[in-house]
Amino acid sequence: MNNYKAVPGPLLSTINSPDDLKKVSADQLPQVCQELRDFIIDTVSVHGGHFGASLGVVELTTALHYVYDTPEDQLVWDVGHQAYGHKILTGRRDDFHTNRKYLGLSGFPKRTESPYDTFGVGHSSTSISAGLGMSVARDLLQKNNEVVAVIGDGAMTAGMAFEAMNNAGVQNSDLLVILNDNRMSIDPNVGALNEYLADITTTQTFNKMRDDLYNMLGYFKGAGEKMRKMASRMEAALTTALTPGSLFRSLGFKYYGPVDGHNVKNLARQLHDLKKVSGPKLLHVVTVKGKGFAPAERDQVKWHASGSPFDKVTGNSLAKKSNDKPVPKYQDVFADSLIELAKKNELITGITAAMPSGTSMLKMMEEIPDRAFDVGIAEQHAVTFAAGLATQGLKPFVAIYSTFLQRGYDQVVHDVAIQNLPVVFCMDRAGVAGADGPTHHGLFDVSYMRCLPNVVVSAPMDEQDLRNLMYTASRYGEGPFSIRYPRGAATGMKVSPEFEYITPGKGRTIAEGEDIAILSFGTIGNYAAEALDELKIAGISAGLYDMRFAKPLDTELLDDISRKYRHIITIEDAARFGGFGSAVAEYYSDKEDRPVQVIMGVEDRVVEHGTQKELHRELGLDAQGIVEQAKLLMEKQTSRL
Repeated sequence: MNNYKAVPGPLLSTINSPDDLKKVSADQLPQVCQELRDFIIDTVSVHGGHFGASLGVVELTTALHYVYDTPEDQLVWDVGHQAYGHKILTGRRDDFHTNRKYLGLSGFPKRTESPYDTFGVGHSSTSISAGLGMSVARDLLQKNNEVVAVIGDGAMTAGMAFEAMNNAGVQNSDLLVILNDNRMSIDPNVGALNEYLADITTTQTFNKMRDDLYNMLGYFKGAGEKMRKMASRMEAALTTALTPGSLFRSLGFKYYGPVDGHNVKNLARQLHDLKKVSGPKLLHVVTVKGKGFAPAERDQVKWHASGSPFDKVTGNSLAKKSNDKPVPKYQDVFADSLIELAKKNELITGITAAMPSGTSMLKMMEEIPDRAFDVGIAEQHAVTFAAGLATQGLKPFVAIYSTFLQRGYDQVVHDVAIQNLPVVFCMDRAGVAGADGPTHHGLFDVSYMRCLPNVVVSAPMDEQDLRNLMYTASRYGEGPFSIRYPRGAATGMKVSPEFEYITPGKGRTIAEGEDIAILSFGTIGNYAAEALDELKIAGISAGLYDMRFAKPLDTELLDDISRKYRHIITIEDAARFGGFGSAVAEYYSDKEDRPVQVIMGVEDRVVEHGTQKELHRELGLDAQGIVEQAKLLMEKQTSRL
């Protein structure tokens, strides 16, 4: 592990808590912000991590901890991409170099990590709901602390945020919502709300229109009593209609702004004043994502996060260049295959929920823009939108991270599965997702898809299989079809330019054996392939079967395996309960002559962050873990003889 630690500036080095920050004079706050921004850049340029969002809220973060008495006052961050400054100011500066590393600090706010992290986050649009719960609890418990929820304009596009605001407006509990408006989430925001926010932050245009109308009304006021009354009514109506934030006022919030999110002294003053305002209120803060780092300001999508070292002045990558041809990522194999299929079949459409870059759906949006849709941070809508397309004979491919599809599960059940509509779910980031940690691991999709009627549940072992499964799904007309694949690089194998139809429910034999059969589901099977040679050296003859489908199962192949082997191991990069291994066990459960089975998967626990290899080793799901399980199984058999 690279243990480089950035050196904090003279003021930042004295700040180990918000209490220390409060000892700084208001005139010194801009210097604190500069040192905080420099510290984030120094650290991330070496260790990587989410970047642009945290740089954009340096002044807001500093002002919040300067004005409020955290952690007694509750500060809730939405998503958490932007919480690096918050972590550094709340006692984690000296450990910040471990951020997102195995056994190090989490990349997101985490309740077990610090009392200043009031709510664990990772998915968007939860802050207002959580903040309202905290504020109502405060009222019931007769406490007097403040509650502040910080939400980005991207996260504000999700329905959950508006559900919370609608409720907060009638609860009338003291709650401050800060809308951090940078017109970005990870990719550029889409939708009518984004355009509304853009309009009300264009204050020059608004002010000119208002002045022109008020001049006209002033003329009417001098034209007699009746005209004065009419002018007064028109003025009241126009004020409501044209004042920025009328949408939020209609939901019961007092609206303030837009204000400059990079003027820390002014922000501190405004936050101090807002503490005196009762009820639900919203402060609209305009910021620049990546502020203070020119490359990040110019290309906000690219600099949302950095995975490799870079020059902190130029932004140029410092990663060692290789002459080897780069191995494609699974997400790119998905996108390239989808475009190929869509060019041959005009009924195919692509849908993503605010992750066109993360899923590589952006490629289709650029090549076939009229059939590729980014619906914003709205997974529920994405699924039902796809269902609507499917009712009209189209073939929608919905590309959503496994962990985010959980947010649209009701729609998967009611709008797709029950109606048996041919929607294809392409679940990226399946299995352990790496440094993003518990909120981003895609461990539950096999279990939550397998229990639904009509749904095919599949997983490729390699990129050729992914292409073929997508082709199969494009031709499958009997109902919903799901395909799960992991984050990161594929195997690098030579891929056939042709597609091959795979009969749903049919696996394949990779290697024959005599002692143990290893049944794999998905790319985790590549570890099993590595384990075969070591098992052979240990005197264990193992067969390997890539099952491809958790539903329907290849029962013919399972019957053949049970006749040949007395011991089997099933392995999957997913929750052990209710997954592929459980499906195999259920099938064998009523067979009189069934093999002894070991189910390898993720146990009933929260998996923390780390690289995929580190986590697979910890979970015992790598090649070494398979060898250990096989040896243990054979030792138990020998001891019984």
